[in-house]
Amino acid sequence: MKVLWLIVIMFFVCACNLVAQEIMVKGYVTTFDSIPLINAEVKAIKSKSVVYTDSLGNFTINCQTKDKLKISANGFAAQKIKLFEDTRVVRVDLKFKPSPKSSEVAIGYGHIKDADKLNSIASLHNKGSNFSQYANIFDLIRGQVPGVQIINDELIIRGQNTINGSGAALIVVDNSIIDASDLILISPVDVKSINVLKDSAAAIYGSRGANGVVIIELKGGDD
Repeated sequence: MKVLWLIVIMFFVCACNLVAQEIMVKGYVTTFDSIPLINAEVKAIKSKSVVYTDSLGNFTINCQTKDKLKISANGFAAQKIKLFEDTRVVRVDLKFKPSPKSSEVAIGYGHIKDADKLNSIASLHNKGSNFSQYANIFDLIRGQVPGVQIINDELIIRGQNTINGSGAALIVVDNSIIDASDLILISPVDVKSINVLKDSAAAIYGSRGANGVVIIELKGGDD
């Protein structure tokens, strides 16, 4: 009888531990920092739970503590997020695979609600391209980024304003806004990627992004 009670007690202890390990995590999946990704797959590695993001990029998933989430969507690079005991909210920004095919796939699968947003983005990644052939970053942009003009060391995406004001694009390097004159200090071989935002895709920068935004990401120590 004592053995039976011991087994029952152990069963309830184990059951309570299993329940205690389950957590609910909420999240938000985007691309290019602001565009919600619809119907992106969110999978918990340990609990095997699978959910999909809604029309605003939101999701809620049951998983275990110290679990891992794998977030994926067609046309985007999958990403894994490690959860900790106190993790309850995560924000994930999936990197878009820079190719016309990826754009067609992403739009075709309905991951982007407004296709014009994705079409308002041009991407250039230092992968398979020889950036070292360019003397400076202005030459790199002139030779590799279509639709961007360089006039008096300013980057022009949508054309210059004809009345009072500059048509220069906003320049963001590693999340910091810089002056166009500082671009000459950046070596092309140190550039990891260049993303050009225009129209609705640049709206996250408010009035500062009215003439478009050029986002430059530099290589880190691991690149």
